[in-house]
Amino acid sequence: MISKSGQSAKTRRPCSADFDPDRSDRPAVALHVDFSHYEAEVPQHRHPQGQLILALHGAVTCTAANGLWIAPPDCGVWIPGGVPHSNRVTPNARLSYLFVEPGAAGLPLECCTLSVSPMLREMILRLADVPGGHATDDHTGRLVRVLLDELALMPKEGLRLPVSSHPKIAAIAAALTAEPGDRRTLGDWAAHVAMSERSLKRLMVQETGLTFGRWRRQLHLVIALRDLAGGATVQRVSGDLGYESVTAFIVMFKKALGTTPMRYLRTPGGSG
Repeated sequence: MISKSGQSAKTRRPCSADFDPDRSDRPAVALHVDFSHYEAEVPQHRHPQGQLILALHGAVTCTAANGLWIAPPDCGVWIPGGVPHSNRVTPNARLSYLFVEPGAAGLPLECCTLSVSPMLREMILRLADVPGGHATDDHTGRLVRVLLDELALMPKEGLRLPVSSHPKIAAIAAALTAEPGDRRTLGDWAAHVAMSERSLKRLMVQETGLTFGRWRRQLHLVIALRDLAGGATVQRVSGDLGYESVTAFIVMFKKALGTTPMRYLRTPGGSG
């Protein structure tokens, strides 16, 4: 277990250099990260290996490839090798990183959030506790082969928020990310960015693939998962997102993910 005990919150250090493994002949390596000892923001970087970021506690959001992905407990964000990305974690986050060598498994070629079964989770934790190297035909080598086979079978979760570099869409996204309870309409935002409502509607779909209403609901879902996993109450999250009642928020959440917020966060793999 990686530990930097004795460091106070005031002296939290950057973590990207500590957790960037060298290339090796091992198809996969894993390690633990307790973010009580590290800065919450990991600036943009890349790895030659693919990386699965698994949330054991708390949550992590990852920005990469025109999207933002959320990994609440028992889900993982998969980032193919060579893709620039940045991460932000909740203050209570404990993560496991799994680095997979190129071509070692049949994994997605694009970033995504993967459901992680309890068995796969335990295998990743076991691998992170193994010191040093291993041979392909020893116990750890066999564990890695099964682990990678299982990982390739994990289903994708719909926890991506499309982002855009278009300045007007980016301005709206930044404003709503900073103040997610802002309930201005599409027409209000069109006036704000000096466009017609019709033009902004078309641009939003062109840039994100979603209507403005669907995009904002997805933003709310990502923020809700992050904050709930970080310890916020349903009541607080509902209020922060501008819902008129807790019931209205729960209805939105259940429609998107098939279960209530608390059941979702208590269920291994994040599915009802």
